[in-house]
Amino acid sequence: MVKDLTVGKPSSVLWRFSIPMFVSVIFQQMYNIADSVVAGKFAGEAALAAVGASYPITMIFMAVAVGSNIGCAVVISQLFGAKRWKEMKTAIYTTLIACIALSLGLMALGFLFCRPVMNLIQTPADIFSDGALYLRIYIGGFLFLYLYNVCTGIFTSLGDSRTPLYFLIGSSLGNILLDMIFVIVFHWGVAGVAWATFIAQGAACVLALLNVHKRIAEVKTEGSFPLFSWNMLKKISVVAVPSILQQSFISVGNMFIQGLVNSFGSSVIAGYSAAVKLNTFTITSFTTLANGLSSFTAQNIGAGQEERVKSGFKTGWFMAFCVAVPFTILFFFFGGPAVTIFMEQTGGEAMNTGVTFLKIVSPFYVVVATKLMADGVLRGSGAMGCFMIATFADLILRVLISFVLAGPFGADGIWMSWPIGWTIATALSLSFYLRGKWKFSRDL
Repeated sequence: MVKDLTVGKPSSVLWRFSIPMFVSVIFQQMYNIADSVVAGKFAGEAALAAVGASYPITMIFMAVAVGSNIGCAVVISQLFGAKRWKEMKTAIYTTLIACIALSLGLMALGFLFCRPVMNLIQTPADIFSDGALYLRIYIGGFLFLYLYNVCTGIFTSLGDSRTPLYFLIGSSLGNILLDMIFVIVFHWGVAGVAWATFIAQGAACVLALLNVHKRIAEVKTEGSFPLFSWNMLKKISVVAVPSILQQSFISVGNMFIQGLVNSFGSSVIAGYSAAVKLNTFTITSFTTLANGLSSFTAQNIGAGQEERVKSGFKTGWFMAFCVAVPFTILFFFFGGPAVTIFMEQTGGEAMNTGVTFLKIVSPFYVVVATKLMADGVLRGSGAMGCFMIATFADLILRVLISFVLAGPFGADGIWMSWPIGWTIATALSLSFYLRGKWKFSRDL
């Protein structure tokens, strides 16, 4: 299952590598979507709003996991491409040990500041208790979430995009089954969807860790190697810390936006919660393809084959385009039926909010897809400065513009900030790629 991405026709290699990753993201997003669907359909609009209100806070924790995934994946991929096997093994175990320590610290902070942060984003009183309950259970399972995401990064670094898919299929189906049992049969409400995710993610994490250990043992090396290295942690952190900060700042920005959304009441929160889950599904699809391109880029940079990276970018963009167009058509013309997946009622303010959000943002999916694929090359080469500049531009603009436009346009003004931020950030990311900022190989 370990695959060298530095040999073979770049387009064919990237297609074969990325398709399982794309299917994986479908099942990955089924976690949050299943929680929202079951909550909205069987526990009511208030339950859907409670899950949605806690979403931007949970994304801060996810940001740390995703950032660590990116950091380890870039370093391990480059070491794999350079055939430096012992250092690669040290990088893998160093990542896992560091992530266990960091996750335990973040869980402690999460339990301590759960309710104050929910107050900070102006969570309405009628959904506050359920939102806090969901968040506490989510934080309790963060260790599983964190380690599973890091294991996924390790698998893709080794050119294996299929193993994470198998785990996700099993855990996603398990999550859906547990959602229905806990909410429909046991009537646990918001707590039920949280515990379903906790259990399913925990099982996937344990299996992934066992498989990573087995996979490393299959890579034969002579002599021993250190399981932990401060020097290797430093190299991983050079990529991981900017990635974590970038992902975290996005999540913090989304918290400000969520606080603004919360000021419009529970119905708008429910509509936004449903629509943003659909939007996140789309954006995460692009991000997953970009992560595949990052692994491809990193392995080929490590092997000194820069020309293959250019072919990889063209193929990656075409794949993202093929994903963007169907989502744009679906959400722009059929946004109503899409939003009803999460709601029992087919009318009212919540429904109108969700449909309007999708109509405003979906025509710009090709734009943001272009940005994320350029980011994939920048990230895979270790050009984190350029990557962060483009991302922060998007974030800052979206937050500022949402507050400016919310005055004259109400909640619709918040949704308008998405396309503006995406367009400017895409121009930055694409310019960095075209100017060859990724060509400067990072010495590991």
